[in-house]
Amino acid sequence: MGTLPTGTARLIELARALATRPRVLLLDEPSSGLNDEETEAMASLLRDLVVDGLAVLLVEHDMSFVMGTCETIYVLDDGVVIATGRPAEIRANPMVQAAYLGAAAT
Repeated sequence: MGTLPTGTARLIELARALATRPRVLLLDEPSSGLNDEETEAMASLLRDLVVDGLAVLLVEHDMSFVMGTCETIYVLDDGVVIATGRPAEIRANPMVQAAYLGAAAT
């Protein structure tokens, strides 16, 4: 797949995984290397898969992608879960802000 554009290659990788009819889809940085349009298309596809009943576990550092895609977020800092919740709860969490934005935890 080295000659395909990154977005196309990523969709093919996803299709190959879905062809096995998994109950859980594990994704590591699926938006990495995608442009804004490709990232939104990936997010939309993942949301549709969840609506169709597929469980998706997503490891991702693109916070816009995470916040716009996920219903429940687990935030890890140095391998330890420091927060769990919906996107709005995670955004407002002082421990998350301290770990990822350098803000002082209250």
